[in-house]
Amino acid sequence: MCLGRGSRIWCSVIFILQLRSRLLATGASEWTYIGPHGEDHWALSYPECGNHQQSPIDFHTCIYDPALQPIQLLGYNLSATENLSLTNDGHAVKMTLPPTMQMISMSHHYTAVQLHLHWGSETEDLGSEHAISGRHYPSELHIVHYNAEKYNDISIAQDKGDGLAVLGILIEIGSFNPAYEKIFSHLKEIRFKGKEIKMPGFDINDLLPQQLDEYYRYNGSLTTPPCYPSVLWTVFRKPVQISGDQLLELQRDLYISQVDEANRTGMVNNYRHVQKLWERKVFMSFHEDTLNADHKLTLGVILAIALCSVLCVMVALALSCFFLRKRADKTTENRGVIYKPATSKEDVLSQA
Repeated sequence: MCLGRGSRIWCSVIFILQLRSRLLATGASEWTYIGPHGEDHWALSYPECGNHQQSPIDFHTCIYDPALQPIQLLGYNLSATENLSLTNDGHAVKMTLPPTMQMISMSHHYTAVQLHLHWGSETEDLGSEHAISGRHYPSELHIVHYNAEKYNDISIAQDKGDGLAVLGILIEIGSFNPAYEKIFSHLKEIRFKGKEIKMPGFDINDLLPQQLDEYYRYNGSLTTPPCYPSVLWTVFRKPVQISGDQLLELQRDLYISQVDEANRTGMVNNYRHVQKLWERKVFMSFHEDTLNADHKLTLGVILAIALCSVLCVMVALALSCFFLRKRADKTTENRGVIYKPATSKEDVLSQA
């Protein structure tokens, strides 16, 4: 019971703090990506969203670390008899993963929990959360693991500094991807928020790029509230491809609304914008000489053409000098001939 003006103020403060604690504990705060509950306001309800170790980031200043070895994945080839839950949670499409899936990095073991996707819209070129030198991709897949060596489950590990490890896979437009279609083919079954189905397992390796030895590594956070700074991020350098029609399935098939809501809102642009790096360092497992190798191939061709052009010019100059020299020599030879004047009829006839 609060008596007096000072007591009433104090009780109000306690009530607000208790309410905020309950919201944080239950995840009841209705956060969104835009609007009054959008990412610019997340820190009001989730203070961690405002700290200096947030994700995603732009990879533009990185340090080569030869100690970073290829990621090892165990149990990723799931049997078709494995039942996986595919859910529309109102923010993304999410698929649960069995604890038999493991990731080993730097001799540490992590247990898989779930994977989910981020994407843009038909009118939005962006979609991925991470960027490479300012370049975003149309979509991004995250595979979430927790530190099984130290914690019993993700609920305990999620707010610990060394609690989580997430694989980030950048997705670009290209050829049709049958592995991703195993997920996309079920999207209409979970069209509305709260919908969940069971789907058969498949080889999760097929969702990743072939080269698991080239990646960026840094310490960051969850990219959605509560934004705990507990994630060891591994974002692969090489993107995977899906077709334009497959991307449209993501952009068109899902809603953030429940089935009984009159005003249905499409699930689009469900990505967080890049955050400041602050004092953090970003490492890469590949040497800088291999960075942008695709572009370097083109550069090599250009250099070869330029070299050939230079050689052709040099040959042309050499030939020109040779012929000019010959002409000069002939002129000099002609100048050295002395003609004697004809002094007799015989001389005239001999010169005719």
